[in-house]
Amino acid sequence: MRPDLRGTMRTFATGVCIATTYRDTPDGRRHDAVTVNSLGSISLDPPLVSLCFNRESTFLADLLASRHWAVSILPAGAQEIARRLARPSAARAAHVNELVTRTGERSGALILAGTSWLECGVREQFELGDHTLVVGEVLAAGHDARQPTLVFVHGGYHAVLDQRTTAVELSGPGHWGEAL
Repeated sequence: MRPDLRGTMRTFATGVCIATTYRDTPDGRRHDAVTVNSLGSISLDPPLVSLCFNRESTFLADLLASRHWAVSILPAGAQEIARRLARPSAARAAHVNELVTRTGERSGALILAGTSWLECGVREQFELGDHTLVVGEVLAAGHDARQPTLVFVHGGYHAVLDQRTTAVELSGPGHWGEAL
């Protein structure tokens, strides 16, 4: 019997992030963005973080070609951006140009307004199962602790409102404003 990994992991709250990268083409730089919840902190010295992507991901191919990426941790209220960028590559493409962004000075990747952001250069990559784990060296980072953070747990988006980690339901069962 296979363990119910998907069901088990639904109970683990994760931050909701948008990872961005690019590919330089003869027609200019083409940016891509995708919703991720696999961001992990690895080391403070040197500063290293990780992301995981399906091996078949076009985003992963672009990231490995450019060797740079940025990740923006989304604030509460940004769940529609997360939904739009969680789609397959062709469906995401139209939404990338609609994003309010700035270009990262260290990575060249796009940074969205959010609670925090990181610019990274690829340090290592590991093929594990059906995914590739990408380890990034943090080149630059910033944060705005005044904004509530968007999290995903039990199949829905929630907001972490303050340092006491009060969460409010944003989607799924229940209604807006219901404390969890």
